[in-house]
Amino acid sequence: MRLVSLDRIDAARRLLAGIVRVTPMEHARDLEKVHGGPVHLKCENLQRTGSFKIRGAYTRIHGLDDEERARGVVAASAGNHAQGVALAASLLGIKSTVFMPTRVPLPKLAATRGYGADVHLHGDVFDETLAEAIAFAEHTGAVFIHPFDHEDIIAGQGTVGAEVLEQVPEVATVLVPAGGGGLVSGVASAVKGMRPGTRVVAVQAEGAAAFPGSLAAGKPVRLTESSTMADGIAVGEPGALTFAHVETLVDDVLTVTEESLSRAVLLCLERRKLVVEPAGAATVAALMQYPGEFSGPIVAILSGGNVDPLLLLQIIQHGMTAGGRYLALRLRVPDRPGVLASVLSRISELGANVLDVEHSRISGALALGEVEVALKLETRGPEHCAGVTTELQRAGYTLVREQTV
Repeated sequence: MRLVSLDRIDAARRLLAGIVRVTPMEHARDLEKVHGGPVHLKCENLQRTGSFKIRGAYTRIHGLDDEERARGVVAASAGNHAQGVALAASLLGIKSTVFMPTRVPLPKLAATRGYGADVHLHGDVFDETLAEAIAFAEHTGAVFIHPFDHEDIIAGQGTVGAEVLEQVPEVATVLVPAGGGGLVSGVASAVKGMRPGTRVVAVQAEGAAAFPGSLAAGKPVRLTESSTMADGIAVGEPGALTFAHVETLVDDVLTVTEESLSRAVLLCLERRKLVVEPAGAATVAALMQYPGEFSGPIVAILSGGNVDPLLLLQIIQHGMTAGGRYLALRLRVPDRPGVLASVLSRISELGANVLDVEHSRISGALALGEVEVALKLETRGPEHCAGVTTELQRAGYTLVREQTV
């Protein structure tokens, strides 16, 4: 199977000039401490439509002939590909139809419609949505725009890799989020074509990692189940074309946990002031989960920033929990007026924030004249949790149970 060439990626760059943004490269000094060398973040979350997808979508749709353009295009997507196709088609004056799952977050639905697409909601799971989009294409003649498994899509996404080499010419390792593999296929084609010695690493969510099993089998293999907050890279099976690129060009495929993903989103928000969706932050999750694994200079691609605000709130809470910034305590204290106030005052002095308090006299384990106080606290991290616990015990309060939550 022929791989996408550098010439094809160069042609896509010329085509996309003035259409897409050359996204910035942020210097991540906090992550340098973990890896002992320069770490840069390629901010495709700041791209038009909020992700890299516009690059491939525009390249693919622009390549249609007049007769195909007249028939319009159709796509299936839970968000990023939908917006990329909608904007690309609008810029080229072509009618677009997009099928999205029925439970798609409202911001993604509104954005896709805002870019000019005719949106249909269908299916509780993406496979149902995809099947309906394909049926629509067969029935109407609209051209189906695959989210990743097409040469033009890969060439368009490869322009990210070309920009990386221009912005950080000395890069030694490039980390790329991977779902179906369109982005990592394009980036690897560009990077290996220009700098063969540069290591390219694909990063997948542990609960939706189709590439490790496929590579072991020597062919695309469908996952039997998939579960991850990183919906942008939750693809059940690689395409034949992207599989060939990853098998040939990508040096390694790593997986990251849900805890690492949520901590990565939180780090991007707190330290970099960047809103990044879980799929887009997978590379940062890898930097956090695999300290010292990568040679520098390192470039980690942030592939997108389209995240529902309600989900973002949950992810932030999950990330704070994973980072040890919540502490649950159960204390036994004397049942006397003012004791609870003293406990809370001491916690305040220790710099912890009280989120919830439960005061109970009903327990067979309690002695006469004792009460149990259950506390949920917000802290600055694991060391602070340990310090708060130690100081409360020194103050004479009996610790029944402690856990980070």
